[in-house]
This record gives sequence, C-alpha cells and structure tokens, in this order.
Amino acid sequence: MKLAILSPSENQYSETFIEAHRKYLKGEIFYYCEGKHPNICNGQNINSRWNKVFSKFYSRVIKDPDYGTKAALSKSLKRNKIDVILAEYGVLAFHNIELIKKTNIPLVVHFHGFDASVYEETKKCNNYKEVFKYASYIIVVSKKMREMISELGCPAEKIILNTYGPQPEFEKVSPEFKEKALIAIGRFVNKKAPYYTILAFAKSVEKHSDAHLYLAGGGPLKEACENLVKHLKLEKNITFLGIITPEIFRSYLSKVYGFVQHSIRAKNGDMEGTPLAVLESSVSGLPVVSTIHAGIPDVIIHNETGLLCQEHDVEEMTTNMIKIFDDRNDSIAMGEKGKRHILSNFALARHIDALDEIINKAYQNK
Repeated sequence: MKLAILSPSENQYSETFIEAHRKYLKGEIFYYCEGKHPNICNGQNINSRWNKVFSKFYSRVIKDPDYGTKAALSKSLKRNKIDVILAEYGVLAFHNIELIKKTNIPLVVHFHGFDASVYEETKKCNNYKEVFKYASYIIVVSKKMREMISELGCPAEKIILNTYGPQPEFEKVSPEFKEKALIAIGRFVNKKAPYYTILAFAKSVEKHSDAHLYLAGGGPLKEACENLVKHLKLEKNITFLGIITPEIFRSYLSKVYGFVQHSIRAKNGDMEGTPLAVLESSVSGLPVVSTIHAGIPDVIIHNETGLLCQEHDVEEMTTNMIKIFDDRNDSIAMGEKGKRHILSNFALARHIDALDEIINKAYQNK
C-alpha cells in the first residue's frame, strides 16, 4: 500500500507522534509536509519551476493565490499512485479537502488537539462538514475529543478513539528517584499554564526547601515565567532547560521524583489531546502530577499512577506536589503502577497496529 501522510511541518520537536506514524506505519510512506498545501514529499520539492510560472499567471485569472501549491500536491498524489491519505490535523484536511475529493483517494483524518478545540479554527473550518462527509474515518486521541468531534457533527460510526503510545525508548528508563525534583516539558503556551506549575511549586518549597523544578521547552510565555521565578526568588530551586532532546529528557526522568503539567483549556478554546509527555513519563516509571483535562484522566489513574486536580486549582496541585516529595516510597510505587498501566493499555505498538487497521479498512472500503 502507498500511504501519503500530510503534515504541516517537517521537524516539529513537539510532534513526535507524527514522526512515529512516519516511522512505524506499514506500506510505502510518502511524507508530504510544509504549509497548508504541503509541497515537500520525502524531502523533495514537488512544485516544479514551470508549474510555479504557469500557476502564478493562472492564479491571478481565477483569483486563487494557492492554486499552484494545490495543483502540485494533486498531481503528485496521482503520479505516486497513492492508495490512502492520512491527514495529520483536521485543519490540514480542511485546507485540502476539495483537491482530495477530486483524486477520489480514501482519506483518514487524525485530530490531535487544537484542531478540535480552538473556537476560531473550528469556525474557520466550517465545523469540518466536508471533511466529515468525505473522510472514511476520523481518529481522536481522548474521550473528551470524541465528544467534541461528535458535537461538531461527525457521524459516530466514523469516529475512532486511538490514544497515542510513547516511544519504546521511554519503556527502558529505570528511575532512581535520587533527586527531590519534578520535571515539566512542553511549549510555554496558555493551555499548558506553566505559571500555575511555578506557583504551585513555590508553595511546596515552603515545606520542602531543597526541592527542585526543571522546566524544559520554549514558547511565548517563557520570558514571563522566568520573570515570575525571579519575583518569587526561586532561581536556586527552578531551572529553565530550554528545548531538550528526548535523550536528555529521559536522563532527567531517570533521576527525578515525578513529572508535572498543569494543563487547562485556554480562553480561545485551545486544549490538549492526550499529552505525549504524560505518557512518556508514566511509562518511564514516574508518578504524574497533572490536571483533569482532555485525555490526561484517560491515561493517569488518580491516587494510583499519579495525582490529579481540577484546572486552575493551584492549592490542590501544591498538595499533590508535597505528597510526591513527602513519601519517596509511595512515589516509587505509583510510578511502578504507571509503567505497568501504560505498557498494558497504551503501548506504541498497540497505537500503530490500530492505525494500520484503520488505514487498511479505508483502502478496502474505497
């Protein structure tokens, strides 16, 4: 089978789930990326010089500035004799739905988070009406996302819940719980509310003055968070790591007491799918301190594999952090339960096998 994966970007460090699809799905993979009408396929630009010249003129005639990139993508899909298209993100499927319909190639759409939740995006995409009508299957990664996609009008029989799985390298982590510390990783954006994590940790330091918090990642809120740490005079207790590799992330997971993330639904509607870092940390053998948000309670069992609180509840998150620091043995026990739970229910192989089966069904039913 020839599978085309449509992705908005080539190397997005926070989108390792797409890289896993590219690496592990069966068949001959044609990876289309860059832009709302991807024009890079397996590293090669598919928009020829002559197509650009012709399209520049023709786009003025039909008043469609994207005509050239859409034409190049359509021609490439046909030339490569693609059997099935997997669109990463509902937004990308929306931008290309008309040209995909003309190719008559079966389409599977994988929603990941913002594409199902940001109010402006769903409105701009006209609630994905044409996408839901044409696509063979719509994949969601949490029970909450399944509800949201259903509310947007997608037929229930097309919606398939298939939660991500962490990369196998995280299964090999053997945490030593030797440093009284927590780690968070991800973009410094509103839905991850890193400022709440800092505020909760600041209160926990009142009891555990030797505790430490590592914050990895970059983003628009990072400078504000750095200033908050300075204001709280916690520079000795909180370290900003910047953007780190999965290898470095695993090195921290091997020594800290737990993973923390205070996810919330942002004012614009943006929310998580099921955060991959939560899965990675849990399968590494660490307890997860987080919120009852999106797919997090689907994969973390409160009081068994981690500690959850309501969104915006800084006081309760502080209490949960203190519990992690108070009882190292209990933290170790929660981490061990978490590893077993993720391996039994959310392993990457299970996710990939299920996705392969969905793609095969779409091909067989065309």
